[in-house]
Amino acid sequence: MSVLAVVAALLLEQWRPLGERKAYFALLANGAEWLERSFNAGEGRHGMIAWLVAVLPVLAAAVALHALLAWVHPLLALAFNVGALYFTLGFRQFSHYFTDLQLAVRSGDLERARELIGAWRGEPAQHLGREEVIRLAIEEALVASHRHVFGVLFWFVLLPGPSGAILYRLALYLRARWRGLGAFGAFAERACRALEWPAVRLSAAMFAVVGDFEDAIYCWRTQAPAWPDPDAGVVLAAGAGALGVRLGMPLTGLEGAAEVRPELGVGEPADAPFLDGVVGLVWRALVVWLFALLLLSVASALPF
Repeated sequence: MSVLAVVAALLLEQWRPLGERKAYFALLANGAEWLERSFNAGEGRHGMIAWLVAVLPVLAAAVALHALLAWVHPLLALAFNVGALYFTLGFRQFSHYFTDLQLAVRSGDLERARELIGAWRGEPAQHLGREEVIRLAIEEALVASHRHVFGVLFWFVLLPGPSGAILYRLALYLRARWRGLGAFGAFAERACRALEWPAVRLSAAMFAVVGDFEDAIYCWRTQAPAWPDPDAGVVLAAGAGALGVRLGMPLTGLEGAAEVRPELGVGEPADAPFLDGVVGLVWRALVVWLFALLLLSVASALPF
């Protein structure tokens, strides 16, 4: 049933992307803002309480509702899983940026490509060169594919019902929302790091399996720890090695000074063909995920 829920949610999300519905994100923002007003007194324990208040009731409700629906009829539980995955998966939340970037690069419209990567990252990009724009697009796509697809699927499979997918997405959102709030956001950071630790390694392993295995493992082991965000570094290093492209490296700063970043990957500088390579890598990894999930579903259904 799990693989049916995942496939149905992916198809539904392709047809009607959640990113077009502002009310869902407004509801999350209002809830987080209320928690900040109610609990933020500048101490770490207040952030922990706020995080638990935000997450635990939602998880308990998801588990209880899934169990109730499964008791009434398995198809109702399946429909609930599909709905929860539709709200937590986000394939189209990043793929439209990437597709538009591909088109802009292919047509030679560097200004349009700069606008798109700037909007995607939320930072000015008019000073970046063509190779830098492509490099950043590949990096954003690799990290987004993990956080919007593979990380969600990992926790969906691991925990009962849709509670794992909900937990993971809430943890990511609260970390991003509370990251600049000092001690109040410290627990959200630690909780998200704990959830990301196994998930990023499975995503990296998937990229290695469907790409250049030896280079992916080499880059993962030797380069990932140097990246400022160690979790993203695992995904980026393995993805760069799997693709045979060089990522990271310094970027041109707004005033000409270079923004220093470690080098990731081996092989050639980032160019337009690697954008197509990222699409293939992500889709192959997704197919492997679905096949593995199908095998697990079949194995669990067999009598022993």
